[in-house]
Amino acid sequence: MHHKLTANDLILDRRDFLKRCGMGFGSLALGSMFGGGVASAAGAPSAPKYPMLTPHHAPKAKRVVHLFMNGGPSQVDTFDPKPELDKYHGKPLPLEGMKTERPTGAALRSPFSFSKYGQSGLEVSELFKHTAQHADDLCVIRSMKADVPNHEPSLMLMNCGEARLSRPSFGSWVTYGLGSENENLPAYISMCPGGMPIKRAENWRSSFLPGSYQGTYLDTSIQEIDKMIENLSNANVRDERQAKQLEFLRKVNERHMAAREHDPKMEARIRSFELAYRMQSEATDAFDISKEPAYIHEMYGKGNYARQCIMARRLLERGVRFIQLWHGNGQPWDSHDNIEDHRKLAEQCDQAIGAFLTDLKMRGLLDETLVVWGGEFGRTPVVELPKAGSNAGVMKGRDHNHFGFSMWLAGGGVKGGHVHGATDQFGFGAVEKPVHVHDLHATLLHQLGFDHERLTYHYSGRDFRLTDVHGHVVQDILA
Repeated sequence: MHHKLTANDLILDRRDFLKRCGMGFGSLALGSMFGGGVASAAGAPSAPKYPMLTPHHAPKAKRVVHLFMNGGPSQVDTFDPKPELDKYHGKPLPLEGMKTERPTGAALRSPFSFSKYGQSGLEVSELFKHTAQHADDLCVIRSMKADVPNHEPSLMLMNCGEARLSRPSFGSWVTYGLGSENENLPAYISMCPGGMPIKRAENWRSSFLPGSYQGTYLDTSIQEIDKMIENLSNANVRDERQAKQLEFLRKVNERHMAAREHDPKMEARIRSFELAYRMQSEATDAFDISKEPAYIHEMYGKGNYARQCIMARRLLERGVRFIQLWHGNGQPWDSHDNIEDHRKLAEQCDQAIGAFLTDLKMRGLLDETLVVWGGEFGRTPVVELPKAGSNAGVMKGRDHNHFGFSMWLAGGGVKGGHVHGATDQFGFGAVEKPVHVHDLHATLLHQLGFDHERLTYHYSGRDFRLTDVHGHVVQDILA
């Protein structure tokens, strides 16, 4: 016969409650790394303070920040200068088999100048002059490749390693492998000001991994913390009473679970309630950038991206594993009409990115933080032609291009002041040391201590991994 809950069962010290709810149903069996690193679908969500899985080798990085320029920034206008475009401006390019998604025409020179920066002499566009001050920390990959020139599948590929089917996001795999360092904050946070990007929550979902590995979305255009993080505090119930309510709910759920087979979805729901309770004090402090001194605000500048970068640094200091900073809702870098739009977009984020790298270095955080910059693909070196319903006919824009584009990494044990690979003389396709998105994911996981072929999860009769059956670690970019 079940024990009847009494008032005495529900009276407990607040500190003791926090400890207990931090563990959730921690006694449930965790997935193990037996036989090549397979964990079962019955594995419990991440516990605080220690990794859920044992890394396969010594990690170089402990955390990831993804600076997502969603929409597709142009490589030939940012980090891959192509002087040949000046020569052929307004003329057809002598490239055979150049396929584009939309009708395109002659070569379009870059309206932005490039300069060499740092001891490495890394060439960077005037658009990112603040970021370029860290040239000797940047590892620029100029030979990135994706699968198709469409936003939706390319976003899924970049975020989830699969362009067509529902799969766990990269951030979910990272938190699954490394667990959480702070039981009072989400391990995985995705910030996007003004609403959601294309494909919405699919970009940070956990799919068949337990729900507590899913990213927590925040609209950072909202400056009031209680509104940015909905339902963070309860104005009607005091902390002590909330603690008693949640403890009562925990006991009821525990009894419910004991009489049934383990339900990962229910476990994730329980943990989400517990985390929400614990966040009431720590999240308010973590996201309160008004506590930063004036010189920090001056260094980062104004605007949503500056606010996001300051928040990201504060979250890294508090142990958050994976942070995504989207440029904005929709696909802001999708410059079909006029590539000059890139100037305004860069002005919104360049100073903040440069300050973020400076700040991480000053605080000793960059060495163990992998910073990733880029979009889901790049853009064509040729002009996009007018097409009814797709652009305004300005004829200064660029179409999508997945055949060759640029991304950069910093920190986390990658080579600084280094350029990897190359596109052709016009910047259309990767021709030297190509790096597919699967290779990028394999390399990032390697720096976090995991063999991408062994970081797997057993679901629906097979072992899944972020890179599926693809991917190679790009050894040339590792320090």
